Amino acid sequence: MSIEVKNVMGRVAITVLESAPFTDIVAAMERFAVGAVTVIDADRRPVGVVSEDDLLLKEADTVRHSISIFESRRQRREHEKAAGVTAAQLMTSPAITVTPGTTVRDAARLMHAKRIKQLPVIDVVTGRVIGTLHQRDVLRVFTRPADELEAEIRAMLPSSEALSIEIDRGIVTIDGKVEWKSQAIALTEAVRTVEGVVDVVCQVTSEKDDLLIVPSGM
Repeated sequence: MSIEVKNVMGRVAITVLESAPFTDIVAAMERFAVGAVTVIDADRRPVGVVSEDDLLLKEADTVRHSISIFESRRQRREHEKAAGVTAAQLMTSPAITVTPGTTVRDAARLMHAKRIKQLPVIDVVTGRVIGTLHQRDVLRVFTRPADELEAEIRAMLPSSEALSIEIDRGIVTIDGKVEWKSQAIALTEAVRTVEGVVDVVCQVTSEKDDLLIVPSGM
């Protein structure tokens, strides 16, 4: 069973309007101890995100009016942000969002691929922001109770096979015997996909090797 964003998300979203000035954005980040704020339109729909990195360009980038034709699009955008004074000018857009029904695994992949630490959670019907998913929320899947984790894993085990499992701090050890070697491999990979599993140690033996390739002519 996949854990979804709604099971771990924060129910509070720190947002600012597109017209919010630079100093108000900094104040909001300090007040709520967050590294980014979601920029919303008048209907509370996310249009972008302003992160600490975006704001730091104001101090780091001093070249704001002399633009070279040899600059990349990214460099030009950084100059624009450095000169920006409102959320609309400073934000990275479009906003990358998830919904309550997005799996935590997919959200984690999105965070990793986009190199971001938090995601606005939007209502699937209205498109409005209803919460925030932080990296620390995603990592909560690794604190699942051991009995809950064990119950989900045992439900995956073939009832016809004599297998046992042990769980120690998220590391699952599977022992026993199956008929085919491919079964042991498939079982190991299936357990790896369970939310909260840190690693899998497979000590399962097989009676038959259906992965052995016999060279032709022998």
